[in-house]
Order: sequence, then structure tokens, then C-alpha cells
Amino acid sequence: MKISIGLTFPGTLQDESIICYLCKNFNIEINIIEASFSTDAGWSILTVEGQDDEIKRAFEYLHEKGVKVQQIQVVKK
Repeated sequence: MKISIGLTFPGTLQDESIICYLCKNFNIEINIIEASFSTDAGWSILTVEGQDDEIKRAFEYLHEKGVKVQQIQVVKK
């Protein structure tokens, strides 16, 4: 599956490498389309590609960290 998502990060995560962690710990490919980060908050638009169960696990991790995930588009492969 390939999915486009928007992420919103709370400022409390400013020192954590959330996107890097996703790439290293889940069997998914990530492409950063656009992003902006500050000490107060951050956001990014990504495309994520991988098996459905791996994407679901990655989204669960993001939810646990307090990152809001907004689905923009899904392309089933």
C-alpha cells in the first residue's frame, strides 16, 4: 500500500528523531514531501509505502508518541 499522510508533532518531541525511527524500525519507505518544525510544534507531509500491517504498526507508534496522523490519500498496490 502507498499512502499520503500529514503529521502534526507536539513541541515536546522536538529533540526526538521520529521520522528516522520510523525508517529504521519498520519495514516501510518514507518520502518527505514538505515539512516545517519549530520549538513549539511541527508538521510534515509524507508518502509511506509498505505492507498494510507494517504501516499500521508505524501509525500505532506515532499515536503512542502523541503525533497526530491525518490520512490524505491511499493507493492500494
